[in-house]
Amino acid sequence: MLYAMSAVLALAEEETEGGSNIGLVLPDSYELVAGIIAFLIVFFFVWKWAFPAINRSLENRQQAIGGQLKEAEKAKLDAQSLLDDYRAQLATAKSEANRIVEEARAQGDAVRADLVSRSETEASEIVAKARVDAANEKARALQEARREVADLSIDLAEKVVGESLDREAQHGLIERYLADLERMA
Repeated sequence: MLYAMSAVLALAEEETEGGSNIGLVLPDSYELVAGIIAFLIVFFFVWKWAFPAINRSLENRQQAIGGQLKEAEKAKLDAQSLLDDYRAQLATAKSEANRIVEEARAQGDAVRADLVSRSETEASEIVAKARVDAANEKARALQEARREVADLSIDLAEKVVGESLDREAQHGLIERYLADLERMA
């Protein structure tokens, strides 16, 4: 630093000897020395008190930013964990819903099969009952027809013979004859 100051002073002396106008731009040497001393004093105070304060505030700011970054990373990890939990719960809920739907479908199929089975059983019972009723009706109609045939036969025989016949005996005779015919058929 002193070397630079002596170089400037030497340059100023050379210029004054040469008669150039450089002296108008360069300050006087006592002003130059006073300026350098003032600069050194200001530099010392800035270096002693301002730089540490600035460094502390920069370190505090750096620590605050680092803390915020750590908190942001933690929040990001928490959010990712929650997202994974929600996805797992959603997958569980979907599988549960699918299971419930499948159970309902199976129950519906079972109910449908039960209804079809019951309907078929009822239809079979109705058909069987109708057959029994038809057979009973046929037997009743056949019995009625036998009685009518017997009565007509007796009436016809009375007209042919011209006398009154014993109805009970004739009915027995006709019944035996019709029974023999049924056995042959």
